[in-house]
Order: sequence, then C-alpha cells, then structure tokens
Amino acid sequence: MAIFTQIEHMYMKKIMFLCHGNICRSPMAEYVMKDLVARKGLSDRFEITSGAVSDEEWGNPIYPPAQRKLREKGVPFGHHSAHKISKAEYDDKDMIIVMDRSNLRWLSRIVGDLDGKVHMMMEFAGQSRDVADPWYTGDFEQTYRDVLAGCEGLLKILEQ
Repeated sequence: MAIFTQIEHMYMKKIMFLCHGNICRSPMAEYVMKDLVARKGLSDRFEITSGAVSDEEWGNPIYPPAQRKLREKGVPFGHHSAHKISKAEYDDKDMIIVMDRSNLRWLSRIVGDLDGKVHMMMEFAGQSRDVADPWYTGDFEQTYRDVLAGCEGLLKILEQ
C-alpha cells in the first residue's frame, strides 16, 4: 500500500480552467488554484493551466481589472497569453473545469462528446450555477469569490 501511495503522489494531475476568452475567469481560476496549492506545498502534484473556447482574445494578457483583483487579493500571476483549447490539449488533461453552461456547448463543438473529466466550476462550491462573468457584470469581486470558492472546493476533493 505504501508503494502505491508513493506512485500515486508521483503522478501529476493536469487541470485546465476554461472560459470564453481566457482573459478574466479562467486565468483568475488558474492563478488562484496555483496559489492555493503552493500555500499547501503541493505545486509539484499539479499542472494547472487555463484556456478559452473561442479565439476572440487569442494572445491577449489577463484583462486589467482581473489583474487588479488578483493583486488586491495577493494572488501572484505571471505572463499570460490567451489561447483556445485544442482537441489534443483536451485529451492531455485529467480535469477540465468550465465557468458556465455556454462554455460546455462551445467545448463540445471543439472536442465532440464530453467525458467525465469535464466539470462546472461552481459544483465544487456546492452550487449549480455559472461563475459570474465580469466582462458583462463588471463585478470582479463576485467573480473572485466564485472562483475562490470553486478552487477551494476542488482542492479539498483532490487532497482526499
């Protein structure tokens, strides 16, 4: 049993967060999750990335108000370049976390049938709603709270 546990911990879980353009919600989730796992000393157990279901924002950095919110909350982030998920990238991930129902529809157009690795972000916070989209609401605080709740819930599950 101890050998299995060691081998299991050597495996890196690959998680990708997806939103429409990869400039607000998904990069916020990527960096919040990276921060949470780093604080627990678990960074070597996870590969955490983010992407888009559209190519509208291809190459763009995190949207400035989202950057401000991450700074305000003390969440470090690095260079970011928005990109659209590919079928190969989808196949390579263990978990795909989407921010809203629209992302599910767009993702299925890209990859075909979705399997059990795709989840809604707020399900990890015990809710069945979408993550608030600050592109439309302008409320980056609510989006941050949604993302934090989802990431904290996801990490609890992954730590088990």
